Amino acid sequence: MEKIISILNEGLSTNKIIQALIIIIMFDAVLGSIRALKEGKANSTIGINGLLRKVAMLLGMVFLLLADHIYKIDLLFMIPDEITNTIHLNNIGLTEVFGIMYILWESISVLKNMYLCGLPIPKFMREKLETLLKNMTTELDKKEG
Repeated sequence: MEKIISILNEGLSTNKIIQALIIIIMFDAVLGSIRALKEGKANSTIGINGLLRKVAMLLGMVFLLLADHIYKIDLLFMIPDEITNTIHLNNIGLTEVFGIMYILWESISVLKNMYLCGLPIPKFMREKLETLLKNMTTELDKKEG
């Protein structure tokens, strides 16, 4: 058990993808709370579902971190050297692959909450963001309807 804790402690303290995921999850939770307060539609069911989804993502990252360590998964050979040298990657395991997917998923939620909170967004970006969100979510349709 001590070895598992050591692996998790090292992985969680050094893995930039996990750290970025934690930051974006916190940012999304804050923006979602602000949006709920602004709209006066705080819904505990939606909040609990969102929280459970975020906890499940983080638990998944913990298990993937352990799997990467146990099975020595390294997908770095699939990435061009120019990219790995630029972003200083030494290893790409399942933790990083799923972490990037989770970050992209949370980024959509952050953008949606920013848009629906009415944060000032430059016009050229706002139009593209509105189109993206209309294609990827149904909440904009509900708000307009």
